[in-house]
Amino acid sequence: MGFLEDRDLSNVPTIPEFYKGKTILITGGSGFMGKVLIEKLLYSCSELDRIYLLMRTKKGVRSEDRLTELYNSPWCFDRLKKEMPDIFMSKVSVVAGDVMEIGLGLSAEDRTMLINKVNIIFHVAASVRFDDPLSLAVKLNLRGTREIVELAKEVKDLKVLAHVSTSYSNTNRNPVEEVMYPPHADWRQTLEVAETMDEHTLRTLTPKYLGEIPNTYTFTKQLAEHVVYEQRGRLPIVIIRPSIVISSLSEPLPGWIENFNGPVGILVACGKGIMRSIYTDPDLVSDYIPVDIAIKNFIAASWLRGTKKLEPTDDIEIYNCCAGDLNHIKMGELVDIGKRLAVAYPLNDMLWNVGGDLTTSKTIHYIKVILFHLLPAIFVDAVLWLLGKKPMLIKVQRRIYIANLALQYYITQQWSFTNTNFVALRECIKKEDKDKFYYDVEGVDVYEYFKKSVEGGRRYLLKEKDEDLPKARAHYARVVILDKLTKCIFYGYLFWWILNSHWFQSCLLSLKETLVF
Repeated sequence: MGFLEDRDLSNVPTIPEFYKGKTILITGGSGFMGKVLIEKLLYSCSELDRIYLLMRTKKGVRSEDRLTELYNSPWCFDRLKKEMPDIFMSKVSVVAGDVMEIGLGLSAEDRTMLINKVNIIFHVAASVRFDDPLSLAVKLNLRGTREIVELAKEVKDLKVLAHVSTSYSNTNRNPVEEVMYPPHADWRQTLEVAETMDEHTLRTLTPKYLGEIPNTYTFTKQLAEHVVYEQRGRLPIVIIRPSIVISSLSEPLPGWIENFNGPVGILVACGKGIMRSIYTDPDLVSDYIPVDIAIKNFIAASWLRGTKKLEPTDDIEIYNCCAGDLNHIKMGELVDIGKRLAVAYPLNDMLWNVGGDLTTSKTIHYIKVILFHLLPAIFVDAVLWLLGKKPMLIKVQRRIYIANLALQYYITQQWSFTNTNFVALRECIKKEDKDKFYYDVEGVDVYEYFKKSVEGGRRYLLKEKDEDLPKARAHYARVVILDKLTKCIFYGYLFWWILNSHWFQSCLLSLKETLVF
């Protein structure tokens, strides 16, 4: 990898020195990764000039007001509020726009301002829903990337454009290396079809376009990489492919999470007792990366690209931002850890004992779904309805079922991700930057990490308080007793039914006659 191995970095500025005085444009700043990126840049590169966030009006809230909402969002910016109380409002501004619109929905004045001022672009915005209609996924993930590239072409002093993709953009390959693979389709033709074809016809033809690609998310993220890759040698670009991004390791605070994606959703559903069965191989290894490790990689990769003069022969630097062979956990191990943690940190108002049985048999899985997901949900909702309360468990189980269908492709197959560039980059980080930007993946204690993740899920997602733990533990103890009692009654009745069944009586009679004879 020449751009890492062959460079003399002795005279290259440190990471904070590189970002000093720079103006940064971020798309997707209101998302999970976007928030952590903003916080880390302000905290560790505080002498940057300004961060512009491309934001659209949402649910009637103006883009300017969304900035205040962003800063006031719980937990993420607490470190800044305490140690640098004025930095966010003095250095972060909103530019009204929309990644889905032609020209990014920018006014002529704002576009000119960005062209004249911006030095670094982080394109993080994306739809991460697997079931989005193709037209929507294309407009956000594919056309949005094209519009960012068109803006980048006009920027007068662009140091780097960091395009955030996904390690799962090439699920039709295994292993997945840090290279650009041939596209599954032509991105221009795909964009034209999505923009011109009526929605009904497009939905009908979507499976044909996707082919072996599992969903519109993976399909459009793969094509978006090629929009960017066409600019190699013309624009200073890095492509970063994070795997499944999960709770923070330490920054902005341990265990911070704001969505139920990935293993956190599974652990919470199992911890509540509402997920009893998971269709997956216990030995399957999924690749997870803590959000703060991913963000350090984003910042360092942009620093390394931005401190190198662009040459026409330059290729684009690609990083598989993933754990790979450095540190991994099997699905069975993850669920076992979750069950252990449920005893120490039970969730409030558990409906049943901790679940999460894994099976590779689709038939057994669906039998369990009917017996232990659907039927209990119908019973509980019927009781709630009779008590004059709002039924809710069938709705929850429906969401779990749909989420499992969307995830099934990813939790029933194994990929191997090569992360040579990702590892080599951290070794390029200068000694004085290592405390703030070095990322240690193999040194992460998996149990302690998921312990913090579960604590974070309780606190940040479910809004449960630590002082409620004694009450939750007492409730959990009652649930365990009820679970064992129910099983005793069920198996006792089953045994009684078998003993009194015509089939069993016939067997006894035949055995008796045989012995007498």
